[in-house]
Amino acid sequence: MTTPRTIGAIAAAALAAGLLAMPQSANANAGTTASAADGVRIHDIQGATRISPLSGQAVSAVPGIVTGVRAYGSSKGFWIQDPTPDEDPATSEGVFVFTSASPTVAIGDSVLVSGTVSEFYPGGKAAGGQSVTEITKPVVTVVSSGNALPAPVVLDNAAIPAAYTPAGDPAATNSIEALPLRPATYALDLYESLEGMNVLVADARVVGATDPYSELWVTVKPQENPSPRGGTVYGSYTGQNSGRLQIQSLIPTAQQPFPAANVGDVLTGTTEGPLDFNQFGGYTLAARAIGTVKNNGLQPETTRKQKNGELAVATYNVQNLDPSDPQAKFDRLAAGVVTHLASPDIVALEEIQDNNGAVNDGTVAADKTVGQFIDAIVAAGGPRYQWRSIDPTNGTDGGEPGGNIRQVFLFNADRVSFTDRPGGDATTPVWVANNHGKAALSVSPGRIAPGDTAWADSRKPLAGEFTFRGKPVIVIANHFASKGGDNALTSRFQPVVRSSETKRLQQAVLVNTFVHQIQAVQKEAKVVVLGDINDYEFSAAGLRLTEGRALKDLVLTLCPSERYSYVFQGNSQVLDHILVSPSLGSPDYDVVHINAEFADQASDHDPQIVRIKP
Repeated sequence: MTTPRTIGAIAAAALAAGLLAMPQSANANAGTTASAADGVRIHDIQGATRISPLSGQAVSAVPGIVTGVRAYGSSKGFWIQDPTPDEDPATSEGVFVFTSASPTVAIGDSVLVSGTVSEFYPGGKAAGGQSVTEITKPVVTVVSSGNALPAPVVLDNAAIPAAYTPAGDPAATNSIEALPLRPATYALDLYESLEGMNVLVADARVVGATDPYSELWVTVKPQENPSPRGGTVYGSYTGQNSGRLQIQSLIPTAQQPFPAANVGDVLTGTTEGPLDFNQFGGYTLAARAIGTVKNNGLQPETTRKQKNGELAVATYNVQNLDPSDPQAKFDRLAAGVVTHLASPDIVALEEIQDNNGAVNDGTVAADKTVGQFIDAIVAAGGPRYQWRSIDPTNGTDGGEPGGNIRQVFLFNADRVSFTDRPGGDATTPVWVANNHGKAALSVSPGRIAPGDTAWADSRKPLAGEFTFRGKPVIVIANHFASKGGDNALTSRFQPVVRSSETKRLQQAVLVNTFVHQIQAVQKEAKVVVLGDINDYEFSAAGLRLTEGRALKDLVLTLCPSERYSYVFQGNSQVLDHILVSPSLGSPDYDVVHINAEFADQASDHDPQIVRIKP
C-alpha cells in the first residue's frame, strides 16, 4: 500500500520518465484543444470551483495513473490521478473518464487520455445535485502498467471541517457552483476539492446499515452527534454531520461480496478508492479495497408490556405491505408487534397496500392484506386483532402506483372497544360533534378534510374513537406527504430547497385545527395523534402540529441523542411521531429500534409506542 498523505501535501511519486515530453496530439486544434504539452493537467481541468474552466473543450494526452475502474452500471469508466499535484488545495488531482463500455485499462496503468471535458449531473440537472467533472469520448493510450498509486488522502476527524457548506450566491438561485472552493472551511468544499482523487478511511464506525444496493455509510467523526446505539443523530437543519460518507465497492461481488453491517459496527482496517459523487448519496468512496466489518452486536429492542390500567398505542410503518410480499415479511412484522412492542392495545399501521399491491387495476380493498397480517400476529402468539380502515379512492392517495396505501387501526377487542359510527368513506369528512358536552366524531372511522387540496395525492388522516375502561380516546393516524422533490443535503443549492415541506405544513395545520375543534367541545378530551409525519421534530410541520399547545410531541421528551426512528444517508432522524393532548399528562413513551439500524430489516421505520392512563 502507498503511504497516505495529508491534505495539501505533495506526493513524491512522479510519472514515468519522458511523459511530459509527449508531443501534442495531431488532431489538436488551436483554441479548442488543450494538451499536456500546453501545461494542462488534471488540476487545470478540475479548477478551483465546482465547474471545470475547460468544460466543453477538447483535451489531449492528459496524463494520470488509473486508481479505480467501474465496469458496472450506466456510468462505466475509470478514474485517473496525477501523482505530481500542484500547490493549490482547492484543485483536485483526480478525474473520472467516462467510457460508456467496460474499460480495458487496469489499476496502476499510466495513461494518456484525450477527450472532451464535460459536467455530468447524476439524476439530471433538475434534481439539484452537484456535477461530476468528466472526460468523455476518450481515446486512451497506456504508457506503462503496474505503477504505484498516488498516496491516498486520509479522511478523518482532523481533516473534515465542522462547517458543512457555504451559502449559495443569491444572484444564482443560491447555487454554490461558481463559488471558489474553501476546503479548509467547509466539508462540501473539501469533498469537492478531492473529487476523483484517491482517498482513505480507517476503522470507521458504520452509521447507515448495508442496504439492498450494496452501499453503507460510515462516519469519520466518531464524536459527531452520536446516538447511544452507534449512529449519528440529525438534530437541526444547520447540523449536517459533515463526517458522513457513503461507501460503495468497485470489487466484483463474485470476488468479494459487499460486507453486511449494522449501525454501530466498525469497518476496520482501511477502505480506499476514488472519491465519487452520485445521485443517491452525494460524495461516495468508490472502494477498490474495503475493510472488514467488526460486529458490535447491535440487538433489536423490546419494550415493556403495558399494565392493566395502561392503554398502549403504537404506530408502525410497514413499508408497502401487500399479499405479494413474502410470508417472511409478514412474520417479521408480526414479531415486531408481538415480541418487540408487547402486543399493544391499538396499533396504527401506515403503508398498508390494497389486495394486489402495485398492480394498477382499480383494486382498493385491503382486507386480504390486513387479514394476512393479523393471521401472522396470531401465529406469533399475539391477539387476534380487530381492524378498522377506509379504502381510498383509486389512485388518489400517493405512494407506489396501484398500491393505494392507507392507514389501518388494529385493536385488541379484549382490552379496548371501537366506537363505530357509520358514514365514513373516502370523500366524507369527519367533524366534531358535541355529545352532551363530550367531544365525539361524526363518523368513526372517518377521514379529516379529505377534499382539501393539502391531501391531493397524499394519505388522508384516519380518525377513530375508542373506549378504554369506559373512557373515550380519539386516535388520529397519519401519513403525511413524502419528501420527494426536495434537494439533497449535498445539493448545489444552499441552503437546500425543501419544496415538499409546504404541503406537510398545510397538512399539519388541518390536523392541529381538528384537534383544537375537539378541545373546543371538550377541553379535557383524550387525543392521540400519531404516524409517519415524514418530517423532523424541529421542522415547520412538526412545530405546527403542536401550535396552541394542542398537542405535545413525545419525541421531545427524549434526550437529543435518542431522537430518531429512521436512518437516511447515515443520519439517524425523526420521521415518525406520537403526540398527545395535555389531558394525558406525561405518558410513558418509547421508540423501539428494531429495523432502521439493521441491514436485515422488515421495514425501514422503527415503531413507536405510548402507554397512557386515560
